[in-house]
Amino acid sequence: MSFSSFSTGFAASAALVAAIGAQNAYVLRLGLRGVHVLPVILVCIASDVLLIGAGVAGMGSVVASSPGVLAFARWGGAAFLAAYGVLALSRATRPGGALGASAEAPVSAARAVLTTLGFTFLNPHVYLDTVLLLGTLGATQPEGGHVAYVAGATTASACWFVALGYGARRLAPVFATPRAWRFLDAGVGALMLVLAAGLARARLG
Repeated sequence: MSFSSFSTGFAASAALVAAIGAQNAYVLRLGLRGVHVLPVILVCIASDVLLIGAGVAGMGSVVASSPGVLAFARWGGAAFLAAYGVLALSRATRPGGALGASAEAPVSAARAVLTTLGFTFLNPHVYLDTVLLLGTLGATQPEGGHVAYVAGATTASACWFVALGYGARRLAPVFATPRAWRFLDAGVGALMLVLAAGLARARLG
């Protein structure tokens, strides 16, 4: 395995995956609650493996030349983010809402996984960044370095999501009060609406 290609993939993926976004905010929230962390981070990691591998295999050029795919993800993602943002803000503004992890309505594993898939595949930037950018960089690796590149990129992804999902529990004492959860929901809701507005205005492709 080429260490150079592995380290290139690791560094490039780490720079992208740590960016603040809807997927990371959702994983953080579940991590704080301590619910369904393992299946959700496995979905995130598996999605990155699929998308990065597809990009290295040449799918990036297909995405770049398919405005219909990006348009669907753009408007679908904007609607999805806006709806989730409104729900988060409603929890933050209800007098009895956002009562913390223990009092919050339970979420099933299936719903958590489906929501994670929505945050992942209804985000057009995942196709531009993960498939096109990381994929193109991976495709330029020397002969025999493609597998090492994908391994490095997905290792960075796995490290990040494990740290985010399970490391969030260390912040649990900070969120021991209903007030803290209301602030979290307000921040998450505002972030989702900003991202939705950005997607609606963006020119992709």
